[in-house]
Amino acid sequence: MSERIKNYLLVAKPGIVSGNLISAAAGFFLASKGQVDGVALPATLIGISLVVASGCVFNNCVDRKIDRKMIRTRNRALAQGLISVKNAVSYAMILGIAGMALLWVATNPLAVVIVLGGLVIYVGVYSLYLKPNSIYSSLIGSLAGATPPLAGYCAVTGRLDMGAVILFSIFSLWQMPHCYAIAVFRFDDYTAAAIPVLPVKQGTAAAKKHIVVYILAFMAATLMLTFGGYTGYSTFVVATVLGLSWLYMARSRYKASDERLWAKKLFIFSILTIFILSVMMSIDFTAPIPSKCF
Repeated sequence: MSERIKNYLLVAKPGIVSGNLISAAAGFFLASKGQVDGVALPATLIGISLVVASGCVFNNCVDRKIDRKMIRTRNRALAQGLISVKNAVSYAMILGIAGMALLWVATNPLAVVIVLGGLVIYVGVYSLYLKPNSIYSSLIGSLAGATPPLAGYCAVTGRLDMGAVILFSIFSLWQMPHCYAIAVFRFDDYTAAAIPVLPVKQGTAAAKKHIVVYILAFMAATLMLTFGGYTGYSTFVVATVLGLSWLYMARSRYKASDERLWAKKLFIFSILTIFILSVMMSIDFTAPIPSKCF
Protein backbone atom coordinates (compact mmCIF):
# COMPACT_ATOMS: atom_id res chain seq x y z
CA MET A 1 0.00 0.00 0.00
CA SER A 2 1.45 3.35 -1.02
CA GLU A 3 1.91 6.07 1.59
CA ARG A 4 -0.55 8.31 -0.24
CA ILE A 5 -3.34 5.74 -0.19
CA LYS A 6 -2.60 4.99 3.46
CA ASN A 7 -2.96 8.68 4.34
CA TYR A 8 -6.34 8.90 2.62
CA LEU A 9 -7.54 5.80 4.45
CA LEU A 10 -6.35 7.04 7.84
CA VAL A 11 -7.84 10.51 7.42
CA ALA A 12 -11.26 8.82 7.29
CA LYS A 13 -10.59 7.38 10.78
CA PRO A 14 -11.24 3.66 10.08
CA GLY A 15 -11.42 2.88 13.80
CA ILE A 16 -14.35 5.25 14.28
CA VAL A 17 -16.00 4.01 11.08
CA SER A 18 -15.71 0.40 12.31
CA GLY A 19 -17.28 1.28 15.66
CA ASN A 20 -20.18 3.02 13.96
CA LEU A 21 -20.55 0.11 11.57
CA ILE A 22 -21.14 -2.22 14.52
CA SER A 23 -23.72 0.11 16.08
CA ALA A 24 -25.49 0.59 12.73
CA ALA A 25 -25.66 -3.18 12.30
CA ALA A 26 -27.14 -3.51 15.79
CA GLY A 27 -29.88 -1.06 14.88
CA PHE A 28 -30.59 -2.88 11.61
CA PHE A 29 -30.76 -6.34 13.22
CA LEU A 30 -32.86 -5.08 16.13
CA ALA A 31 -35.45 -3.74 13.70
CA SER A 32 -35.28 -6.77 11.38
CA LYS A 33 -36.31 -9.26 14.08
CA GLY A 34 -34.70 -12.13 12.21
CA GLN A 35 -36.13 -11.17 8.83
CA VAL A 36 -32.91 -9.73 7.38
CA ASP A 37 -32.99 -8.28 3.87
CA GLY A 38 -29.79 -9.56 2.26
CA VAL A 39 -29.62 -6.65 -0.16
CA ALA A 40 -30.60 -3.82 2.18
CA LEU A 41 -28.20 -4.89 4.94
CA PRO A 42 -24.88 -4.43 3.09
CA ALA A 43 -26.18 -1.34 1.29
CA THR A 44 -27.23 0.22 4.59
CA LEU A 45 -23.96 -0.54 6.36
CA ILE A 46 -21.81 0.61 3.45
CA GLY A 47 -23.88 3.76 2.99
CA ILE A 48 -23.73 4.71 6.67
CA SER A 49 -20.00 3.92 6.80
CA LEU A 50 -19.31 6.20 3.85
CA VAL A 51 -21.20 9.08 5.46
CA VAL A 52 -19.41 8.51 8.79
CA ALA A 53 -16.08 8.49 6.94
CA SER A 54 -17.08 11.74 5.25
CA GLY A 55 -17.74 13.34 8.62
CA CYS A 56 -14.38 12.13 9.92
CA VAL A 57 -12.53 13.67 6.97
CA PHE A 58 -14.38 16.96 7.38
CA ASN A 59 -13.55 16.86 11.10
CA ASN A 60 -9.87 16.36 10.32
CA CYS A 61 -10.00 19.40 8.05
CA VAL A 62 -11.55 21.56 10.75
CA ASP A 63 -9.28 20.23 13.52
CA ARG A 64 -5.96 20.30 11.65
CA LYS A 65 -4.59 23.26 13.66
CA ILE A 66 -5.81 21.85 16.96
CA ASP A 67 -4.37 18.43 16.07
CA ARG A 68 -0.87 19.91 15.78
CA LYS A 69 -1.00 20.84 19.48
CA MET A 70 -1.95 17.38 20.72
CA ILE A 71 0.49 14.48 21.06
CA ARG A 72 -2.20 11.95 20.09
CA THR A 73 -3.13 13.70 16.84
CA ARG A 74 -0.14 15.76 15.70
CA ASN A 75 1.00 13.13 13.19
CA ARG A 76 -2.31 13.05 11.30
CA ALA A 77 -2.02 13.62 7.56
CA LEU A 78 -3.82 16.98 7.50
CA ALA A 79 -1.98 18.23 10.57
CA GLN A 80 1.29 17.35 8.83
CA GLY A 81 0.20 18.85 5.52
CA LEU A 82 0.49 15.49 3.74
CA ILE A 83 -2.97 16.00 2.23
CA SER A 84 -4.17 19.41 1.07
CA VAL A 85 -7.36 20.80 2.59
CA LYS A 86 -8.84 21.17 -0.90
CA ASN A 87 -8.28 17.51 -1.72
CA ALA A 88 -9.57 16.42 1.68
CA VAL A 89 -12.78 18.43 1.30
CA SER A 90 -13.36 16.95 -2.16
CA TYR A 91 -12.69 13.48 -0.76
CA ALA A 92 -15.16 14.05 2.08
CA MET A 93 -17.84 15.30 -0.30
CA ILE A 94 -17.46 12.27 -2.57
CA LEU A 95 -17.73 9.90 0.40
CA GLY A 96 -20.79 11.68 1.78
CA ILE A 97 -22.65 11.93 -1.51
CA ALA A 98 -21.91 8.30 -2.38
CA GLY A 99 -23.12 7.11 1.02
CA MET A 100 -26.36 9.09 0.94
CA ALA A 101 -27.06 8.09 -2.66
CA LEU A 102 -26.67 4.43 -1.75
CA LEU A 103 -28.99 4.82 1.23
CA TRP A 104 -31.53 6.68 -0.90
CA VAL A 105 -31.63 3.88 -3.46
CA ALA A 106 -31.50 0.92 -1.07
CA THR A 107 -33.44 2.10 2.00
CA ASN A 108 -35.79 5.05 2.52
CA PRO A 109 -35.73 8.87 2.79
CA LEU A 110 -35.90 8.79 6.61
CA ALA A 111 -32.59 6.94 6.86
CA VAL A 112 -31.02 9.49 4.52
CA VAL A 113 -32.37 12.42 6.55
CA ILE A 114 -31.02 10.88 9.76
CA VAL A 115 -27.46 10.39 8.47
CA LEU A 116 -27.50 13.81 6.83
CA GLY A 117 -28.65 15.36 10.11
CA GLY A 118 -25.88 13.55 11.95
CA LEU A 119 -23.31 14.81 9.45
CA VAL A 120 -24.51 18.42 9.75
CA ILE A 121 -24.49 18.28 13.55
CA TYR A 122 -21.05 16.65 13.70
CA VAL A 123 -19.32 18.89 11.18
CA GLY A 124 -21.30 22.13 11.20
CA VAL A 125 -22.35 22.39 14.83
CA TYR A 126 -19.87 20.31 16.83
CA SER A 127 -16.58 20.54 14.91
CA LEU A 128 -16.80 24.06 13.50
CA TYR A 129 -18.31 25.86 16.47
CA LEU A 130 -18.91 24.02 19.74
CA LYS A 131 -15.72 21.97 20.15
CA PRO A 132 -13.36 24.98 20.40
CA ASN A 133 -15.86 27.20 22.22
CA SER A 134 -18.27 25.36 24.48
CA ILE A 135 -18.17 23.02 27.45
CA TYR A 136 -21.34 21.44 26.08
CA SER A 137 -19.75 20.28 22.84
CA SER A 138 -19.68 16.62 23.90
CA LEU A 139 -23.40 16.69 24.61
CA ILE A 140 -24.25 17.92 21.11
CA GLY A 141 -21.64 15.67 19.54
CA SER A 142 -23.26 12.67 21.22
CA LEU A 143 -26.42 13.32 19.21
CA ALA A 144 -24.49 12.95 15.98
CA GLY A 145 -22.79 9.82 17.29
CA ALA A 146 -26.15 8.18 17.92
CA THR A 147 -27.40 8.60 14.36
CA PRO A 148 -25.71 5.52 12.76
CA PRO A 149 -27.65 2.97 14.89
CA LEU A 150 -30.80 5.05 14.50
CA ALA A 151 -30.34 5.13 10.72
CA GLY A 152 -29.73 1.38 10.68
CA TYR A 153 -32.96 0.84 12.60
CA CYS A 154 -35.03 3.21 10.47
CA ALA A 155 -33.59 1.77 7.25
CA VAL A 156 -35.68 -1.29 8.13
CA THR A 157 -38.76 0.26 9.72
CA GLY A 158 -39.03 3.47 7.71
CA ARG A 159 -40.44 5.22 10.75
CA LEU A 160 -39.59 6.66 14.15
CA ASP A 161 -41.17 4.54 16.88
CA MET A 162 -40.43 3.90 20.53
CA GLY A 163 -37.70 1.44 19.62
CA ALA A 164 -35.94 4.19 17.67
CA VAL A 165 -36.20 6.54 20.65
CA ILE A 166 -34.75 3.95 23.03
CA LEU A 167 -31.93 3.11 20.64
CA PHE A 168 -31.05 6.78 20.12
CA SER A 169 -31.09 7.37 23.89
CA ILE A 170 -28.80 4.42 24.60
CA PHE A 171 -26.09 5.46 22.17
CA SER A 172 -26.21 9.19 22.93
CA LEU A 173 -26.08 8.60 26.70
CA TRP A 174 -23.26 6.07 26.33
CA GLN A 175 -21.05 8.60 24.58
CA MET A 176 -21.00 11.09 27.44
CA PRO A 177 -19.02 9.02 30.01
CA HIS A 178 -17.02 7.59 27.11
CA CYS A 179 -15.98 11.09 25.95
CA TYR A 180 -15.34 12.40 29.47
CA ALA A 181 -13.09 9.40 30.15
CA ILE A 182 -11.08 10.27 27.04
CA ALA A 183 -10.81 13.89 28.17
CA VAL A 184 -9.49 12.86 31.60
CA PHE A 185 -7.12 10.28 30.11
CA ARG A 186 -5.86 12.84 27.56
CA PHE A 187 -6.14 15.81 29.90
CA ASP A 188 -2.77 17.30 28.93
CA ASP A 189 -3.62 17.16 25.22
CA TYR A 190 -6.96 18.90 25.69
CA THR A 191 -5.35 21.53 27.88
CA ALA A 192 -2.57 22.19 25.35
CA ALA A 193 -5.13 22.58 22.57
CA ALA A 194 -7.36 24.80 24.75
CA ILE A 195 -10.42 22.62 24.13
CA PRO A 196 -12.99 23.53 26.83
CA VAL A 197 -14.18 20.05 27.76
CA LEU A 198 -15.72 19.52 31.19
CA PRO A 199 -12.66 17.98 32.91
CA VAL A 200 -10.48 20.89 31.74
CA LYS A 201 -12.92 23.66 32.67
CA GLN A 202 -14.43 22.25 35.88
CA GLY A 203 -11.92 19.62 36.95
CA THR A 204 -11.87 15.85 37.02
CA ALA A 205 -13.98 15.68 40.20
CA ALA A 206 -16.87 17.32 38.37
CA ALA A 207 -16.31 15.03 35.39
CA LYS A 208 -16.54 11.97 37.64
CA LYS A 209 -19.91 13.11 38.98
CA HIS A 210 -21.24 13.63 35.46
CA ILE A 211 -19.90 10.24 34.40
CA VAL A 212 -21.81 8.49 37.18
CA VAL A 213 -25.06 10.31 36.31
CA TYR A 214 -24.78 9.48 32.62
CA ILE A 215 -24.00 5.82 33.31
CA LEU A 216 -27.13 5.58 35.47
CA ALA A 217 -29.19 7.14 32.67
CA PHE A 218 -27.56 4.78 30.16
CA MET A 219 -28.48 1.78 32.33
CA ALA A 220 -32.10 2.89 32.50
CA ALA A 221 -32.23 3.28 28.71
CA THR A 222 -30.73 -0.17 28.07
CA LEU A 223 -33.28 -1.84 30.34
CA MET A 224 -36.08 -0.22 28.34
CA LEU A 225 -35.16 -2.51 25.45
CA THR A 226 -36.53 -5.44 27.44
CA PHE A 227 -39.32 -3.57 29.21
CA GLY A 228 -40.48 -2.25 25.83
CA GLY A 229 -40.54 -5.74 24.35
CA TYR A 230 -37.70 -5.22 21.86
CA THR A 231 -35.21 -7.69 23.36
CA GLY A 232 -35.39 -10.71 25.62
CA TYR A 233 -34.33 -11.22 29.21
CA SER A 234 -30.84 -12.26 28.18
CA THR A 235 -30.19 -8.67 27.11
CA PHE A 236 -31.70 -7.48 30.39
CA VAL A 237 -29.23 -9.59 32.38
CA VAL A 238 -26.22 -8.66 30.23
CA ALA A 239 -27.11 -4.95 30.23
CA THR A 240 -27.54 -4.99 33.99
CA VAL A 241 -24.19 -6.67 34.61
CA LEU A 242 -22.39 -4.35 32.20
CA GLY A 243 -24.06 -1.24 33.61
CA LEU A 244 -23.34 -2.13 37.24
CA SER A 245 -19.73 -3.02 36.40
CA TRP A 246 -19.24 0.27 34.55
CA LEU A 247 -20.86 2.16 37.42
CA TYR A 248 -18.61 0.41 39.95
CA MET A 249 -15.54 1.41 37.98
CA ALA A 250 -16.76 4.99 37.72
CA ARG A 251 -17.39 5.23 41.45
CA SER A 252 -14.09 3.63 42.45
CA ARG A 253 -11.90 5.97 44.43
CA TYR A 254 -8.48 6.52 42.96
CA LYS A 255 -5.69 8.76 44.12
CA ALA A 256 -5.05 11.85 42.02
CA SER A 257 -1.89 10.26 40.59
CA ASP A 258 -3.97 7.38 39.25
CA GLU A 259 -6.67 9.43 37.52
CA ARG A 260 -5.23 8.84 34.06
CA LEU A 261 -5.16 5.07 34.63
CA TRP A 262 -8.71 5.15 36.01
CA ALA A 263 -9.92 7.07 32.96
CA LYS A 264 -8.12 4.77 30.54
CA LYS A 265 -9.72 1.68 32.10
CA LEU A 266 -13.12 3.38 32.07
CA PHE A 267 -12.66 4.28 28.40
CA ILE A 268 -11.70 0.72 27.42
CA PHE A 269 -14.61 -0.75 29.38
CA SER A 270 -17.03 1.67 27.72
CA ILE A 271 -16.04 0.28 24.31
CA LEU A 272 -16.45 -3.29 25.55
CA THR A 273 -19.85 -2.40 27.00
CA ILE A 274 -21.32 -0.94 23.84
CA PHE A 275 -19.85 -3.73 21.70
CA ILE A 276 -21.41 -6.49 23.82
CA LEU A 277 -24.71 -4.63 24.03
CA SER A 278 -24.73 -4.20 20.24
CA VAL A 279 -24.22 -7.94 19.82
CA MET A 280 -27.06 -8.68 22.22
CA MET A 281 -29.42 -6.33 20.39
CA SER A 282 -28.54 -8.13 17.17
CA ILE A 283 -29.30 -11.65 18.39
CA ASP A 284 -31.72 -11.37 21.32
CA PHE A 285 -34.67 -9.74 19.58
CA THR A 286 -38.39 -10.22 20.23
CA ALA A 287 -41.54 -8.95 18.58
CA PRO A 288 -42.00 -5.32 19.74
CA ILE A 289 -45.03 -4.04 21.56
CA PRO A 290 -47.12 -2.01 19.09
CA SER A 291 -46.41 1.69 19.55
CA LYS A 292 -47.48 4.91 17.96
CA CYS A 293 -45.27 6.45 15.34
CA PHE A 294 -44.07 10.02 15.64
